[in-house]
Amino acid sequence: MSHHFSRRTFLRGLGVSMALPWMESLPVWGDEITSTAQHASEAPVRVAVLFSGNGYHSREFWAKGEGAAMELGQVLAPLHDFREKLLFVQGLYNVEATKGNIHSSQTGNILSGAPLASGGEIKSGTSFDQLLAQTYGRSTKVPSLVLGCEAANPSVHKNYSMLYSSHISWSSPTTPTPLELYPALAFDRLFKDGAQKGDKSVLDAVLEDAGDIRRQISTSDQRKLDEYLDSVRDVEQRIDQAGKKGELQGWRPTLDKPNIERPADGIPQNIADHMRLMCDILVLGFQTDTTRIGTLKLNNDHSSLRFPHLGVDYMIHHLLSHSDTADWLKVNQFFFEQLGYIARKLDGIQEGDRTLLDNSMLMMCSSMMTGGHNNDQLPVVVLGKGGGRIQTGRSVNYRDQPNRQMCRLYMSMMDKMNVRPKTFGDATEMLNEV
Repeated sequence: MSHHFSRRTFLRGLGVSMALPWMESLPVWGDEITSTAQHASEAPVRVAVLFSGNGYHSREFWAKGEGAAMELGQVLAPLHDFREKLLFVQGLYNVEATKGNIHSSQTGNILSGAPLASGGEIKSGTSFDQLLAQTYGRSTKVPSLVLGCEAANPSVHKNYSMLYSSHISWSSPTTPTPLELYPALAFDRLFKDGAQKGDKSVLDAVLEDAGDIRRQISTSDQRKLDEYLDSVRDVEQRIDQAGKKGELQGWRPTLDKPNIERPADGIPQNIADHMRLMCDILVLGFQTDTTRIGTLKLNNDHSSLRFPHLGVDYMIHHLLSHSDTADWLKVNQFFFEQLGYIARKLDGIQEGDRTLLDNSMLMMCSSMMTGGHNNDQLPVVVLGKGGGRIQTGRSVNYRDQPNRQMCRLYMSMMDKMNVRPKTFGDATEMLNEV
C-alpha cells in the first residue's frame, strides 16, 4: 500500500522521516477517512488501549458521581485530575471469555470477543484496534503501534496456548500482532525508514529540514516545534541509557553488574523506566500523527513481573493478585499511573480548541475483575473525549442490562473514528450512552 506524504508534514533526513505535531499554521491533517464536513486542518481522533492482567483490588476499583465531584476508589487515585475527562464503564463482559480455562481464555479475545481454539491451536479473532489499522491507519506512516513490557509466554496452560494471555492485539484470527518490547526499536519504527539502529540521532538527521520549516510557521508554532524536538531528544537519550543497563527487568539482580557482554540495545532493568519509555513513545506517535492507533500491554495475564521499586519484590504479579493486600493496591496504582502519565502529556498538547487528550480515547482494561478470575464483568476506564464526541465525567453501568457485550463499546469507539462495521465480535449495535 503506497503512502503520499507532503514535505510540509514531515521532516526528512538521511534514513529518517519524522512527522510534525499539529500546527495551526500548517493545515496537514485531512485524509480520505475524515468526514468531508471536517476542516482539513482539524486534528484526527486517536485510540490507545492499555492492558494489565489479573484484574484489580476488589474493594478499591470504583467510581461514582459526575464531573469534578466524581469520587474514585484508591485504584483510580492516579486519575484524580482527569475526572472531568473520564468515563467509567461497569458491567460489560465477553461471553466467549467465560468459556474454556482461566487466564488464556480470558485474555486472547479481550479486544475481539471471538471464540478461542483449544488444544494448543491458535485461533482467536481480529481485534478492533487492527480493524481500525486496516482502514483508518492507511493515512499514517505506522498503521498501529503495538507495544509491550513483558515477553510473550509460548507454553500451554490447561489445554490453551499461553500466547492468548500474552497478546491483546490480533492482526487476523491466527496472527497475534508482533509485540515490540524494545523501546529503541519502537522509536526507530516511528522515525526511521527502517527499524534498525542508526549511527546518527534522529534529531541530528532532520535539523536542517526543521530549520526550513521553522521559517515558514508562526511564532507560537515555532515554540511548539521547539518543545516537540526537545521531547524527542529526551526520549532518545533515555533509550540510550536504557540500553546500557543490560537485559534484566522486573526483579532484583543477584549480581551488581552483568557477567556477560552487554547487548547493544536492551530492555531497561527497572520496569518503571521501561513502562515510562513506552508511554512516551506512544505519546510521540500520536503527537506527530505517525500513528493514530496504539496498544500498550503493560504485563501479561498470568504475569511474572515483580516490582522492587515499589518495595514489592517478594511475590510475582500473578500470585500477588490473589489477595487484596496493600501491596496489591500499590501495584494497581502503579499501572494506572502510566495511564495518568499519558493523559497528562496528551492534555498538555494543544490542537486548536482542544487538547490531544480531547482528540483521543485512552482505554484501560484487564482480563478479569479481580485476581479471583471472575470475568462476568470487566474493569474499563476511558479517558479523553474522542474528538469531542464522548460525554465524559460520568459512570455508566450495564450490569443489569441484557446486551452488555464489550464489543458494543468497541463499536462505539470505532464510530468516533468513522469506522462503522455492521457487527463486531458478538455485538450488533453500539452503546448508545458512549
